[in-house]
Parts: sequence; structure tokens; C-alpha cells
Amino acid sequence: MLKTICTALFKASGWTFKSNLPDDLRSFIFIGAPHTSNYDFIPAMALSLLMKRNAKFVIKQEWLKFPLNLILVPAGAIGIDRKKVKENGGISTTDAMADLFKDYSELVLMIAPEGTRSPNPNWKTGFYYIAQKANIPIVLGYADFSKKEAGIGLVIYPTNFEDDMKKIMHFYEGIEGKVPQNFILDEKFR
Repeated sequence: MLKTICTALFKASGWTFKSNLPDDLRSFIFIGAPHTSNYDFIPAMALSLLMKRNAKFVIKQEWLKFPLNLILVPAGAIGIDRKKVKENGGISTTDAMADLFKDYSELVLMIAPEGTRSPNPNWKTGFYYIAQKANIPIVLGYADFSKKEAGIGLVIYPTNFEDDMKKIMHFYEGIEGKVPQNFILDEKFR
């Protein structure tokens, strides 16, 4: 329901959806940028519906208690109890997220690599290691507020961390977030 409402708002606001996603690609890490505002939730939820995949996102398990679970679970939330993850054999959160791909025959795990809506010149790279561990590609999603366009662009199969991160930074150059000054590419990979 929430995805449908966000998609209706997305379309009513004049946004367009673009996709280069192959039809047969059903499981992948979906990174979304820029992430500069709470409003990013609307195009993210619209994309999760329009891509016609089993799109999910990970949040702290504590957020999935009643009544928020009634909204967040249908929107695609999967709770991770980070305390239990570390106690359960000492696996990392990255390992736990990679293991999700064993639990679902088709899964798109949506991640905001900036990790915050504030300016962050040091992107979190766990998404890359999740993709490697799960042996799946990384798909680059975007919401360009200057063009009112959101979509799915480049598909990257992890091979070389430095080179792949440079490709990712190059892809996001020139894309404008809702709060443009809050979007900073990771300088280590430019």
C-alpha cells in the first residue's frame, strides 16, 4: 500500500522512471543515491515497486515493533538484530545481509551507501562486500531532482574494488539530490 501511494505521488509530481535493468536479473544489491532528504523515501519506494522485483531494505529490528511494523514490513523492511548477529557465531552485519540472499529465491536489497542524509565524503562500502559474498551484482539506482527522473542505471559485477568504486562515483557525477549541497561523492574513488 505504501509503495503504491509513493508511486502515485511520484507520478503525480511529474517524475519519470528510467531503467536499464535486464528482465532476467532478479537478485542484486541496489544502491540508491543521492540520499539527501527524508523525501528520498518517495522515489525509493516508487522505484521498488516500478522495478517489479522483491525489493527490501534492512533496518534495526527495534523499528519493527507494533505499530511501525504494520507500515514498514509491507514497505519491504527486514529487521536485523545486530546484537544477536554478533552473538550468533560472531558473524558481521555484512555477512548477515549476504545470507539474506540464501533465504529468498529473488531479492533486491536496497542500500543508501552514503549512510546519512548529511554530506558524507566517506561512503560506506559494505554493499560491495555483501554483493561479493552473495555472488550477485550491484545495480546503481538514482533520483535526480533537477530532472525529476529516477531509475536504474549501471549494473556492476564486482571484480576489482578500486576500479568498480571509481565507476560508481563516475555514474553519480552530475546527479542532483533534493538538497544538492548534501550530496558528496567519495573522494577516495574519484
